[in-house]
Amino acid sequence: MIIDCHAHLVPPRLLDAIRSEAQHFPSIRLIEEGASLGFSFAGGKPTRPVSKPLSDLPARLKWMDDQNIERQVVGGWLDMFANEIPAEEGAKWSRLINAHLARAAKDQPRFVPLATLPMQDGARAAEVLREAHANGFKGAMIGTQPKGRGGVLDDPLLKPFWETANELGSVVFIHPVFESGDDRVHDYGMANAVGRITDTLIAMSRLIYAGHVTRYPQAKIVAGIGGAALPYVIGRLRRNYSLDKDKLGDPDAALAGLYYDTIVQDPRTLRYLADIVGPERIMMGSDMPFPIGDLAPLNIVAETRFSDSERAAINGGLAQRLFGL
Repeated sequence: MIIDCHAHLVPPRLLDAIRSEAQHFPSIRLIEEGASLGFSFAGGKPTRPVSKPLSDLPARLKWMDDQNIERQVVGGWLDMFANEIPAEEGAKWSRLINAHLARAAKDQPRFVPLATLPMQDGARAAEVLREAHANGFKGAMIGTQPKGRGGVLDDPLLKPFWETANELGSVVFIHPVFESGDDRVHDYGMANAVGRITDTLIAMSRLIYAGHVTRYPQAKIVAGIGGAALPYVIGRLRRNYSLDKDKLGDPDAALAGLYYDTIVQDPRTLRYLADIVGPERIMMGSDMPFPIGDLAPLNIVAETRFSDSERAAINGGLAQRLFGL
């Protein structure tokens, strides 16, 4: 079974529901521009509008057919996660998104949904995650910066979430957010080219040094975009750890316990990732429908030096096991 482990979906019915239920979300301002819809959360900077490819289900299924992809793991769109709004309202918003992701997966079983969570509050995130598992989800896609810009995933207030993810054996797909936290990347398209990498690297490094990866071993943590720069900086992470072992988590143990996608756009880089973490920890992914992703994701796996059994695991075998498909 060929499985794309990393994609995003905004079901059309979700957009209809957001418009019809807008009065229930006082901290969310809808921004209508023609047929497009964007958002402002808690008075913050407006998001990008929801692009047509995020919601175009016939085009999505045709692309999957053209790429010989049988199943696709879909999270929501990070711009829509609303981790900046009050926690109870955020929980209601996450439940609305999850209800429509679940419905989309029921209508089209080729989709495997990942839940959205109110990560601004650890207890509520745990509650919504537990509900999602009860409704057939295998885990969640979360952003690198809970509570909005500057938030950290090792925040002690998120402990209930991590404990619940560990208890349930959740897949926890960690994905960069639009605002990387560094204004220098807002030129030359660098928010995509570089900002996503630095944002993920910082978030994952904090989790590693906080000890979360080894403390919660039953949570199947996926470090998106090929682990960002983690494999390349493992020497520096290890050196830093050696200087303060009593306080820091072991980066080598953490990298060995994480999972990764193939979205690195260079076979040499994918081979290096496999050399550092092992090909058995890697899953093929596209980041569909975004152009910065890999919209022919089987090619890089074919062009990288792997054995036939390794290639089969990367193209779907590992994802099939992690998601219980």
